[in-house]
Parts: sequence; C-alpha cells; structure tokens
Amino acid sequence: MIRQRLSIISQVLAALCSWVLSTQAQVNVTQHHNHDSRDGLYVDSGFTQSAVGELTRDLGFNGAITGNVYAQPLYVDDGPGGRPTIIAATESNNVYALDAIDGSVIWQRNVGTPVPRAGLPCGNINPVVGVTGTPVIDLGSRSLFLDAMTTPDGGSTKHLIYSLNLDTGETNPGWPVDVSAVIPDFTSAIQNERGALGIVAGRVYVPYGGHAGDCENYHGWLVGIQIDNPANVLSWSTTAIGGGAWSTGGVASDGSNPFIATGNTFNTGGNWSGGEAVIRFQPGPIFTDVWAPTNWLQLDQGDVDVGGSGPLLVDVPGATPSALVVALGKDGNAYLLDRNNLGGVLGMPVAQSHVSNDAIIQAAASYRTNQGTYVVFRGNSSTLSVFRINPGNPPVITDAWTVTQSGVGSPFVTSSDGTNNVVVWAVGAATNGDQKLHGYDGDTGAVVYAGGGGNETMAGTHSYNTTGIGARGRIYVGTDNRIFAFKVPGGVMSPTPTPTASPTPTASPTATPTPTPPVTPTPTPTVTTTPTATPTATPAITPTPTVIPTSTPSPTATPPLTPTPTATAVVTPTPTPIMTPTATPTGTPTTTPTPTMTPTATPTATATSTARPTPTPRGTPIPRTRPSPHPRPSR
Repeated sequence: MIRQRLSIISQVLAALCSWVLSTQAQVNVTQHHNHDSRDGLYVDSGFTQSAVGELTRDLGFNGAITGNVYAQPLYVDDGPGGRPTIIAATESNNVYALDAIDGSVIWQRNVGTPVPRAGLPCGNINPVVGVTGTPVIDLGSRSLFLDAMTTPDGGSTKHLIYSLNLDTGETNPGWPVDVSAVIPDFTSAIQNERGALGIVAGRVYVPYGGHAGDCENYHGWLVGIQIDNPANVLSWSTTAIGGGAWSTGGVASDGSNPFIATGNTFNTGGNWSGGEAVIRFQPGPIFTDVWAPTNWLQLDQGDVDVGGSGPLLVDVPGATPSALVVALGKDGNAYLLDRNNLGGVLGMPVAQSHVSNDAIIQAAASYRTNQGTYVVFRGNSSTLSVFRINPGNPPVITDAWTVTQSGVGSPFVTSSDGTNNVVVWAVGAATNGDQKLHGYDGDTGAVVYAGGGGNETMAGTHSYNTTGIGARGRIYVGTDNRIFAFKVPGGVMSPTPTPTASPTPTASPTATPTPTPPVTPTPTPTVTTTPTATPTATPAITPTPTVIPTSTPSPTATPPLTPTPTATAVVTPTPTPIMTPTATPTGTPTTTPTPTMTPTATPTATATSTARPTPTPRGTPIPRTRPSPHPRPSR
C-alpha cells in the first residue's frame, strides 16, 4: 500500500513538473536571428551581465556533427519526444536534431549528395556546397524547411526545397520541391541559396543569388511555396542578370509582408531592373514596393551591393515614421526607410549616415535599452560597431560605440528582460579570428565577456556567416563538425523568458494565386541514426507573380484549392498611393533558358510621387561588360 501511494505521488509530481514546464513561456528559435524582423535579440532572465561575465563552455555537451556549418542553429523547447532540441544543417547536406542538454543525436538525415565546389562555375564555399542558408521551422505543422544544393542523380545539379518532420526527420508528403523543375527559367547550378529562409502567411520563402565571383547569367530570385500545398509555387526574379538576394539574413518580415535586399545587376542600359534595392512583397511573392538609391547605377558599376546585408526591421517609439527598415550597404552607409512607403527607385531614404569605411557584409541586429534604440553591425573583419536611432521627425542616426576584436561574425544580442542587462555578442570568426565569444555592454561597449579560457575556444567558424543563439541560459554556436554550448554559472535549462515585442505588422493587401497540380516528390535517402550611366526613371508597374504548373500529382499531396482564373492584388500602402496591379497567372511554362518576370499589361493607378522605372523584359542575355568587382571577404 505504501509503495503504491509513493508510486502515485511520483506520477503526480512528474505530471506536475511537466505541466509547469508546459505553462512557462515557450522558448523557440525557429529562424535566423530569432524573429521575423531579424533583430537577433534573445531574452532570458538568466542572462544578467554578472552571470554572462562568467560564461563557460559546457564540456558535457557533445554536439558532434559532420560537415561544414554556415547556417545558424535553431532551438525548439518541445522537440522530438518533448526534449529540448537543437537543429543543425551542414554543407554535407546532413541535418541533425540534437538533444539541447547533452548534445547527443536524436535523429539525423542526409538529404542528398552535396555539390563539389570544383564542379561549379565559381564560388568560395569549399569543398562542397549543400545547405548554406539558415532553415526555418513552422511549429504549427512541426515542419523544418531548408534548401539543399545536391546532385541526386550523380550528375544534374538541383536545388531541392525540403520539408522535414520535426519529430522524425522524415520528408513530408509532396516534398521536396525541385526548383528548376517547377520554374523552368531557374538554372540550379549557377544559383546559390545563401540567405535565411522565412515563413509569412502560410508560405515558405527561399531567396537565391549567385555564387561568389558573379559568374554566369544568374538572377536574384524569391520563391514562395504554400506550406500545406507544395504544388502551389510562385516566384519573382530580377529582370536583369545579377541582383542576387544573397545576404545572410535572407527574408525579413513584418508579419504580413516579406522583405529582401538585392545586389548589383549587369547590362541594364540605365533602366532599373531589380538590383541594388530593398523590396517589399505581398504574400506570393507579389512585388509591391521598392527603394533603390539615387546612385544605384554607380553602385551597380562598382559591385557595391545594397544587398550585402539583409533588411532589418526596427520600431523606434516617438519617431516619425516609427516603423522602419534599416539597410546597410557595401558603400558603408546605413539607410533608414519608411516600412510602409519605401520610397521608390531614385527615392530618398528617411535618413542615412556613413557608418563604415569598409564594405558592410553581414547580418545586423537591433535592441532597445532605457537609453534608446540601437543597431549593431559587423563593420569589417575586425570591427563591431553600433549606432543609435534617435526619435524625431525624421529619426536621426548617431554613432554609439565601436570595438575591435580578432575576427568578427554577425552579431546577436541577449537581455534579461528585453531592455536591461543587454549584452552584444560576436564570435571571433574566420581564419583571422580567435574563435572565441566576445560580449559587450549594449549602451557603452564595455567588455562584459572576454572570451574565457582555453576550453572556450572553438574552431571552424566562417566570417560573417557565423552567429550564435541564446536559449534557456545557454548560448549555442554552430561551427564545422560541431555545435558548441556555453552556459551561465549554475545554469539549468529552466529560466522563464520574457516575451519581446515584435514589429507591428503592416496591414497587407492580399492576392489569390492560382494553385497548380501537386509536385512529384524526388526520392531521397531514408533517415539514419548514425551521427555523421544616369539611370532613366520611368513610371513603375508591378510585375505579377509567376504561377508555376508542375508535372504529375503526388499520391499524398494536399488537394489543391479551387483555381481562381484571375488574382487581383489590391495594394494600399501609406501614405503614398501605389498602383493596383492585376496578377494574371501564366499558362504552360516555356523552356526559354533565360528567366522572365512578366509585368502587367495595363497598370491602372496614379504613379507614386517618386517615379519608378519599368523592369525591362528579358531576352537573350547579351555578353556582359563588368567592372572590376569590389572584393568580397572570404567566408
């Protein structure tokens, strides 16, 4: 009887502990830099400045994986079997679910043979290219989405977009999507997927650019796939050659609209054709709004990309406008844009400031303290800089602080409650780095954590790609062949985080795309448990999305929606009126090798105050005359 009672009491206590954990605020790092805005802020009550000053590596955490790591790790509180879980993906196309406490493998999956760098026309990821961009998790469907560059048949190079079951690693029905099969103008071998994926309004978005070196006739692409119907694929691309969406941060969002930044284009004839810009889309993607600087053509000619850093969405209380996009370019400038009215081609930003004498290539972060709103960025391979956005009409950029360290990755930020105990972090990344974590006071730049001792030294980091995450009193960093875990003194995975405010979503217009037949999934390996001149500005029109039909139905794919012959995108930005385009789905895809972007035939609206040029339809690419490229740092 006593044993029976003790057994009942034990069961009740176990259930109570489970209930307490489940009622705590969930900690989930489901995407690059934690939030849709790409702010890189991690809030945890255990991250006080005094505690993080004594951070140590958790030597009991295994974390061994196989492959070089460019993608940021992810974290889920309620992973497989209810275990806290780290998700990691490598250039060897290995995907892992690791126990977040001891680093053991829960499941692992190889999604195909990676592509040897020697088999590509150019690039700087060696020796193979597989998963580069940070994946994204949809907790609602418990799915993990990623892009893998692979040669599944031993010859043809493909970009396959996967949806994996978060609990088992198995491929979900209807996936993967073979991008070149559903978008005939997409040539996988000359495109690379370096930017982080995003999820907005039930669609996963995947950005593409070229390989380092700007070889071949690549384009900037944004591909959107409906999560519960992967046969429904829409895409947008630059009209000109180039204009890659290649920044590490990839796709940002205000909760309603995806945003990307693009790089330099070629042979435009002075007509803006999609490059050197920050672009807002309606879900689809459907091109909605754009900003490109007045000197975009000169930036093109000098390989000085606006898109060296992805869009960072920041809210500044008391500023007019307060909902901003921060763009950081290879010209060393910081630009503030009105998130609801980007300004158009040749448009003036809300504010701008020259914040670096070097090309800015990285993923920035933002945070707020009692003293103001800040943006931290990697100024170069040895400089970490911070500026403050001061409220006003318009807001004003002022320098805050700068530090130097041996190697600098993309920064991230921790706070005990969202505004206090703010610590800015950067890994001493790349071959010139000390391979250590460094932490600084968010207001002053004073050193809070100096890297620790020999046990805290990592290896295999990659320049601006390497960044960390914070979860449950720990910091995790992904490096080649290993995930490292660091913990605060006495840290256990139990602090209850304080939720932070995300940018207020801008009310987004909607469009009803025409769904297409389901895509046939590509056979893949099974799960294994063994670790292993002056531009000419012309009135703008909004290009329509391209609806991509696919081949034969999948036996288990989600049934398609009822087709709608014509989808109308109603655009209502504030304060400047934008045209109301009519999105007309295309029919049978062509086999023309050059990508196309179809504009609406007859736009009917009043042009914005800042005129935008009409993207020039593509024909057969003409030979490019390129300037001497602005060198990019090695990864």
